[in-house]
Amino acid sequence: MSMVFCRGCAKEISTLAVACPQCGAPQATQQSYAQGPAIATGNPYVEAFKNYVVFQGRATRREYWMFFLISLCVSIGFGVVDALLQTGGILYNLYSLVAFLPSIAVGVRRMHDTDRSGWWMLLPIVNLVFLAQDSQPGPNRFGPNRKGIN
Repeated sequence: MSMVFCRGCAKEISTLAVACPQCGAPQATQQSYAQGPAIATGNPYVEAFKNYVVFQGRATRREYWMFFLISLCVSIGFGVVDALLQTGGILYNLYSLVAFLPSIAVGVRRMHDTDRSGWWMLLPIVNLVFLAQDSQPGPNRFGPNRKGIN
């Protein structure tokens, strides 16, 4: 049997306890997660490319920002290779063209996760605030929470 500390009095209690036997403070309930993983492949970058034209549903904050980070690194890599090969940016431009639609789709799904329309992606500063916010708990008008939090 594992133990945790009470949220009210900090005494050590069982993880199964609903309330602290010492002070009676209610304890956090176990969260139930949705069936199956939030990201099927385990790689948000690959997942975004698989769903490159899916503008419905929700994308977690991790899925969006990992796609952004990996895509940024790949872009920098292609830029370096273009500079070394002196190709005039052909590889970089080709990758940018390929990644354009998946980046819009994952951004729209991320907006849906915060219960906002995908059109908010058109406003440059405001969308960064919304993209950084946590998911709306529970289902919303765009579907169930991908994290499984109710």
